[in-house]
Amino acid sequence: MSFLLDLNESTQRYKGVYIALGGNLAFQRKTPIETLQLALNALSDNGLKVIRVSRPWRTPAWPDPRDPFYINAAAEIQTDLNAEAVLNQLHDLENRFGRVRTRTNSPRTLDLDLIDYRGEVTSLEEKVITPHPRLRGRAFVLCPLREIAPNWICPRHKLHIDQLIGEIPKADRKAVRLAGGAFF
Repeated sequence: MSFLLDLNESTQRYKGVYIALGGNLAFQRKTPIETLQLALNALSDNGLKVIRVSRPWRTPAWPDPRDPFYINAAAEIQTDLNAEAVLNQLHDLENRFGRVRTRTNSPRTLDLDLIDYRGEVTSLEEKVITPHPRLRGRAFVLCPLREIAPNWICPRHKLHIDQLIGEIPKADRKAVRLAGGAFF
């Protein structure tokens, strides 16, 4: 596969706002996939219009594979909000959907991450870090993102999404698979 892309042309085409969604615990008797659907519906009520959404993906829990598996997805949103306001809206939605922050990587009802905000690159000193600082190496983020933005280039690393996915160990890539069904 060739990655000889015109970075200016490709990054101009993919200057969207991308978020990752995930969850592995029931919320108000809803399965994780139902919860993600409700969260997608709620985004537009908060100034975040969903433009595209991937299919649901099933991912083993990490670091403890005995925890329930995750359902993950990616969405492109359209908004007039700045990156900090988007992140605040995502955190508010997590709270409304029963997210309780206990320990890092613990099971959760809903996880919403800002993956890329219009190709902006920010640093650790800023309130919002874009692109998401831990997206590299995460098949459960990159595989759904590739489905909706197949030519996306990471603004920080200047790597095509296929290159980023190719860096992930094969076993980790194979563990992330389509869950079946679709949103909306």
